[in-house]
Amino acid sequence: MDTLSYMVQALFNTAVVVAVALLLPGVINRTRAILAGRKGVTMYQHLNNVHLLLRKGAVYSSTTTFLFRAVPAVYLGATLTALLFVPVGNLRPLLSFEGDVVMFAYLFALGRLAIVLAAMDTGSSFEGMGASREALYGALVEPAMFLVFATLALITGYTSFADIFGLCRGVESQMIVVLLLVCYVVVRVITVEAGRIPVDDPRTHLELTMIHEVMVLDYCGIDLGMIQIAGWLKTAAFAVIAADVMAYALWYNIALVLLAALGVGVFIGIVESLQARNKLSRNTTYILTIVALAMVVFFVAYLLQHDIDIQ
Repeated sequence: MDTLSYMVQALFNTAVVVAVALLLPGVINRTRAILAGRKGVTMYQHLNNVHLLLRKGAVYSSTTTFLFRAVPAVYLGATLTALLFVPVGNLRPLLSFEGDVVMFAYLFALGRLAIVLAAMDTGSSFEGMGASREALYGALVEPAMFLVFATLALITGYTSFADIFGLCRGVESQMIVVLLLVCYVVVRVITVEAGRIPVDDPRTHLELTMIHEVMVLDYCGIDLGMIQIAGWLKTAAFAVIAADVMAYALWYNIALVLLAALGVGVFIGIVESLQARNKLSRNTTYILTIVALAMVVFFVAYLLQHDIDIQ
């Protein structure tokens, strides 16, 4: 593939992932509204809300420093950079190198660190509580993320998203089950990374039970808009990876990847309509259960890959 063709394909891949990021919040809102029997907001209401925020200036507390003002740009920049590593099906992403799965994970970790420091910079006890919870949940869910990447690397022999999903390779029927479980783990990781039910509720306004939302209480205007956009991009990145894994297991087709990525939004909407948010004391158990499942999936993949029988 020549350089021009590669760049066109990479730019198209990026445009598709960004389109998924813009559509997913609308899909979640519409799914919730339909299941609740309400008319609900339009598919693009979240775009209107952020558009209004981006047109407004920002107001800063006198207790905050330059760190608080810089964090929204760092958070959005880290998330957008991570998004550039994610391929849609067998399209080539804009950024790719051996071991980029590690870079992907730690770009999100950088964004989390930035938002936690910004919450602590305000001096608010409420935001400090949210920051401590975010740091704890991030540390707990990170092993599940790396186990997922390790499982994909074990099955394919590659440590780059572009190489893992770049070619259509057939897998044995037993390995299909493993890949579908990997997809399920990634979807569950989204609920933690994106602060969705049952871990957190982005619609709540009770500071004592909020996690992500309480950390950004002091942000407004364009800063809050950038943070919300970063949240969409993070959700889309994991949704597309889950869709890629599903397509790898079943039938490799870009259309299937797009439908599966939007299907993640439908799944989140269904969960948020039928399930209540966990008590904070149960969130740790919930996240450790995700890690345990990821560990079991990796162990099973190792046994199948090396044809080891357990008598």
